[in-house]
Amino acid sequence: MIVATSTLAEQRTLLENISWSTFETLLKEIGNNRGYRLAYDEGMLEIMAPLFEHENYKSNFGNFIVALAEELGIEIKSAGSTTLKLKNVKKGIEPDNCYYIQNEPALRGRQELDLETAPPPDLAIEIDITSTSLNKLAIYSALRVPELWRYNGRVLNFYQLVESEYIEIDFSIAFPFLSVAEMVGFFDRTRTTGEIALLKSFRTWVKGKIQQL
Repeated sequence: MIVATSTLAEQRTLLENISWSTFETLLKEIGNNRGYRLAYDEGMLEIMAPLFEHENYKSNFGNFIVALAEELGIEIKSAGSTTLKLKNVKKGIEPDNCYYIQNEPALRGRQELDLETAPPPDLAIEIDITSTSLNKLAIYSALRVPELWRYNGRVLNFYQLVESEYIEIDFSIAFPFLSVAEMVGFFDRTRTTGEIALLKSFRTWVKGKIQQL
């Protein structure tokens, strides 16, 4: 069965009864040069094409993460929308952004990312303006991603993986002084403020927080 949905932010197509081998073959054949992202969960395959609103939020998240790392003086490894997958759990996903922060040294020198031999990203960001048909928290949990941020265009949630379940948290694990409430406040301003002005304001705020530590 094929189910398709579309909004100004995203276009989604859901395919059922897709084998793991078909999923892996599809990844190889289409490669990295594509304008959509895949999520796979035990036979269910969602194909999502991000549109303007979605990609604008993705860019702002990326700007904020880099600014946080620079102001804190720490290294990160950006993995973008790299496919994260594990055959033994038959789950895979391509986040909007993901980052190695605590585990950044473990990724230095690697040309490919294989979760069979490498740790999962420390932080993944998922933007879902429209409703997804898959349980993405279950996918990320099976892949053992320690921290997940999820944004639907209005509400931002931070999650921490505890054993095999995500619990909602008020402050980031990777950036402990960063609260959900303060972060979503900056995203509310993306509708009325230019990106450079917003980024400058965010950097000033981060510097103030660091001085308080």
